[in-house]
Amino acid sequence: MELQIKQQSGFSYVDEGSGEVLLLLHGLFGALSNWRGVIDEFAREHRVIIPMLPLYEMPLTRAGISGLVDFVQDFVKALGLQEPTTVLGNSLGGHLALVYTLRHPAQVKRLVLTGSSGLFEDSMGGSFPRRGDYAYVQERVAYTFYDPKVATKELVDEVFSITNSNSKCLRIITIARSAQRHNLGKDLSRIKVPTLLIWGLNDTITPPVVAHEFNRLLPRAELHFLDHCGHAPMMERPQAFNRLLRAFLAQEVLQPTASI
Repeated sequence: MELQIKQQSGFSYVDEGSGEVLLLLHGLFGALSNWRGVIDEFAREHRVIIPMLPLYEMPLTRAGISGLVDFVQDFVKALGLQEPTTVLGNSLGGHLALVYTLRHPAQVKRLVLTGSSGLFEDSMGGSFPRRGDYAYVQERVAYTFYDPKVATKELVDEVFSITNSNSKCLRIITIARSAQRHNLGKDLSRIKVPTLLIWGLNDTITPPVVAHEFNRLLPRAELHFLDHCGHAPMMERPQAFNRLLRAFLAQEVLQPTASI
């Protein structure tokens, strides 16, 4: 069953279920469908919302981490979300979730990061994107996963079409460079919300050492690795991912104790 895309105030998004909000942010080559396993599992008792990030359409002057975080904030306002939300982000989406939390701490209840950029990532290699080279794109998409079969023809075709559009390519490169420049190492200690880190043990884009560094720098983090899993655990190991997420959501969120 295809996801139902809603339109409101110029935003395209998925909005499934009701209850406490889970706000999901996809990555640079991600799609709303990347979160299918989370939607199917959690929309029974949560309101699962996923904005379609304007990665390929936004003005070049705004194409970057800051412009995308502004977009997320505008989207939250447009939907009238008043209560603090649990924000989940994969890859670039994790980076946006972190910066969003730093800018609007009162609007975030919990964070869930998986394969997040923000410290280090090997995005697609220095020579990417290589236009017109289907085999190369296929190889790089497969590199995202532990099991290359997860890189379906549909997924490869989608990325290939992006790399063959000059305007889309230019925005992808601009956003990727912005992410690499926007290192959060010195800022993470200011994030006080509980944070769940779910990482693929075989992630080659943001390797396990990155997860350990996030775990060290975020004051209220807990880290879990999934074996036989690459850069998108919610796609490659959906059941294990959902079990960890469910346990995390069940924890009572206590406000951090003030320093004496």
